[in-house]
Amino acid sequence: MPLAIDHDFATDVVSRLVRTNSINPTLVPGAPGEAAIADVTARILGDLGLTVEWYEPSAGRPSVVGRLPGSGGGPRLMLNAHYDTVGVEGMTDPFGGAIRDGRLYGRGAYDMKGSLAACVAAAKALLDAGHRLAGDLVIAAVSDEEHASLGTQSLLSAVPVDAAVVTEPTSLRLCLAHKGFSWLEVTTRGRAAHGSRPDLGIDANLRMGRVLHELDRLERALRGGRRHPLLGPGSLHAATLHGGTGLSTYAAECRLAIERRTLPGDTEAGVIAEIEAILASLREDDATFDATLEHVLTRAPFEARPESRIVECVAAAGEAVLGSALPRVGETPWMDAALLASVGVDTVVIGPHGEGAHAAVEWVELESVFRLAEILARAALAFCGEA
Repeated sequence: MPLAIDHDFATDVVSRLVRTNSINPTLVPGAPGEAAIADVTARILGDLGLTVEWYEPSAGRPSVVGRLPGSGGGPRLMLNAHYDTVGVEGMTDPFGGAIRDGRLYGRGAYDMKGSLAACVAAAKALLDAGHRLAGDLVIAAVSDEEHASLGTQSLLSAVPVDAAVVTEPTSLRLCLAHKGFSWLEVTTRGRAAHGSRPDLGIDANLRMGRVLHELDRLERALRGGRRHPLLGPGSLHAATLHGGTGLSTYAAECRLAIERRTLPGDTEAGVIAEIEAILASLREDDATFDATLEHVLTRAPFEARPESRIVECVAAAGEAVLGSALPRVGETPWMDAALLASVGVDTVVIGPHGEGAHAAVEWVELESVFRLAEILARAALAFCGEA
């Protein structure tokens, strides 16, 4: 039987998900987290007849996995979407799920509850058409992607698969790479003294100025250096700066947070070495220069194998649904795709069209959700095989 997407069902799923507050409590203290949306998602998956499993790497932060079991012997495919969101400051109706001109509005509609609805609608299309896959199809609705990706991280060993489609929004383009990042903190130290006593004081803020000058040079070198064909150059920026206690006091300490955006091939060790080299050079110029570097967090960049079977299956499905070849792109934000690829899972990214991720007005185009669902269903049938 041909695959047909149930538009009413998909729209209802997006609406139910958007109407459920799932703000990440790490980002907004006191927010509810993912417990309520896990309940909603589990009911939707269970009503379709999928086997439902819960994974809770941190209390109150569950992920839900729905499994459409294959007959056995075929490769296993994960469709991955996060259902936590950022906060709703500035939004007038964040959980309304209003539909206007083919767009569904609300926090998470675009990032990325529309994607999760497409994953579920794809499974329903396969069931409605009577297709029995050879390999398992796994729908992973994951927590905490907006902060530390506890959800996907906890599934890497618990839910083994052979390939994955991460459904972050891409306007139905095939994303084959994204940047990574490292968070670092530099602390310069001086000596507190009254502002009238330069003979006693050492200004940690001015010492940090030397660091900032060298970081500016490094940033310009990165912009003019190695370029990835889909992602362009790497970059860095000075994210936050804190130093000093008062106008008439020499600053005893200054702290600078740095974000370094990385390309495939960059390493955590290499990024740390870049900054350490700057501090070492400043110490050579001035024996009294006192600064230390702390590594906070690194998330690796992602690059798909263009010849991988899942890339071929999604590309072919996209061309069949849209009538033309999918554009192949890189995306700048970090995604859970990097975690899956890091454990050897062939991964590709494709998602719906919309706007407003983390913004005051957020919407997803419903037609692109329907088309994504059909692409996912066709790709699953091709990748997992039919029994």
